[in-house]
Amino acid sequence: MSHYPEGKPLQDFIAARRRRGRVSLLVFQSATLISILVLGALLFNIINQSFGYAAVSYRITPATLVEPGMALEELPEDALIAILQQHVSTGVLRRLESEKPLATRSQQELYALVVERVLDPTTQKTWTLYDTLFNRKAILAERDASYPDAYLEFRSWLNPRFLTSPQSNKPDLAGVRPAILGSLMTILITIAFAFPVGISAAIYLEEYAEENFFNRAIQTNIANLSGVPSIIYGLLGLAIFVRVLNPLTSGAAFGLADPATANGRTILSAGLTLGLLILPLIIINAQEAIRAVPSSIRQASYGIGATQWQTIWHHVLPQAMPGILTGTILAVSRAIGETAPLVVVGASTFVALDPSGPFSRFTALPMQIYQWTARPQDVYRNLAAAAILTLLLMLLSLNATAILLRNRYRRRI
Repeated sequence: MSHYPEGKPLQDFIAARRRRGRVSLLVFQSATLISILVLGALLFNIINQSFGYAAVSYRITPATLVEPGMALEELPEDALIAILQQHVSTGVLRRLESEKPLATRSQQELYALVVERVLDPTTQKTWTLYDTLFNRKAILAERDASYPDAYLEFRSWLNPRFLTSPQSNKPDLAGVRPAILGSLMTILITIAFAFPVGISAAIYLEEYAEENFFNRAIQTNIANLSGVPSIIYGLLGLAIFVRVLNPLTSGAAFGLADPATANGRTILSAGLTLGLLILPLIIINAQEAIRAVPSSIRQASYGIGATQWQTIWHHVLPQAMPGILTGTILAVSRAIGETAPLVVVGASTFVALDPSGPFSRFTALPMQIYQWTARPQDVYRNLAAAAILTLLLMLLSLNATAILLRNRYRRRI
């Protein structure tokens, strides 16, 4: 039988434990500080690229289109239409009228057309927010020496026009509206598929499945699948949803596409592929949440005559739902930022039209960011930084919604 030390050995033992505790605390604090610094450096780099001065040249100077003291963006619809009729060719005007009559367009739409068709801005060079704030004299000198005809403007690359405009070959006119809609529709399909399937599988494995070799093998494979690289899920989605289930994922089976030219590289295929990607994570987290519900709650329900399903539906699931939603938040956060499966399934890097439904061609914000960062021009790095901020805001919004739902269930129980 071992004896606890006494006297001087006891004091040395306590001092050693305190030293180990202080070292552990220092390690934990250092790890937290390093994480905060890395995250801060990442956010600083993104924000630094999203704002700053830009040297912009125009085909027609904005000041020549308005009277002194007036701003072009504040002109009414009839004045903007007059500018378009004066400076745009007849053929282009006819095409714009056929797409949507100018008289029915909003002031924002007409102003965007004036910028695109009349002003035709071209960004010659951009500077970071840090240089804009602390090196303004050097920027002015460089502008005067290299771009004397350009206007120096402070530009926020993340702005309403950027969020509501489609993709364009000109970076000054490019936006992320199709990418935002594609990401949202893909994630909605992902959640609609993975959430009920994952919860149902977790309920079966925890509440109904017997302890045997077959169920243990299923459990082991689910745990292994959670660590499979995402590109493998992309190949699986390509083989199953794009090729084998092409009539369904393309919409041909529902008469929404020509069977001869139907293509399964659609939003539906992408959503189902990402659903497979996060399904193991949802199942494992749901199992842990269900397992954490005290068995006394089940026994009390059985004691008053409830069936097993009534017990699960009315008592176990409400108790486990906060944990289930927490796991779902983490899984969906992973799916939003995935690029590799989307590349394999067939997401496009340039889509100028909004997706019209689950059977549409699509792009997504991660794809758009990847495409812009691969280009050599500096201006595309500013666009990519603004798109990253958009993706982060979208992720935070979805997570906040899920957290509100989780807290609502917590208050109920």
